Amino acid sequence: METLYYVIAVTAAVLNFGSGVGAMVRLKVILPLMDGANVPHSMLVFPIGVLKAAGGIGLGLGLLGVPLVGTAAAIGLILFWTCAVHTHVLANFWPKETFGTFTFLGLSIATLALDLALHF
Repeated sequence: METLYYVIAVTAAVLNFGSGVGAMVRLKVILPLMDGANVPHSMLVFPIGVLKAAGGIGLGLGLLGVPLVGTAAAIGLILFWTCAVHTHVLANFWPKETFGTFTFLGLSIATLALDLALHF
């Protein structure tokens, strides 16, 4: 189970950090998705990009021996991605890229569940 935790947590950390950086540099592929979900472009850097990148860094710190930071990061990412799903529901906007939103949410939930099983 520990190996699974490391694989899931590293994957979640890298993907969330990368997604956060992508939002902060305002990748052009993201802009139509933000428009469709009625999210202002001004939110790409903060809070969206910063929170995703910080979550990825927090998961990484959890893997490097600061388990409470990793746990808090997983909880924060679950809240973030739940809000992202809620935003899609409110906008009734379901492009194929929404699959990524659910993937990130699932990775965050799995990371937290495995973290709690192993460390608490």
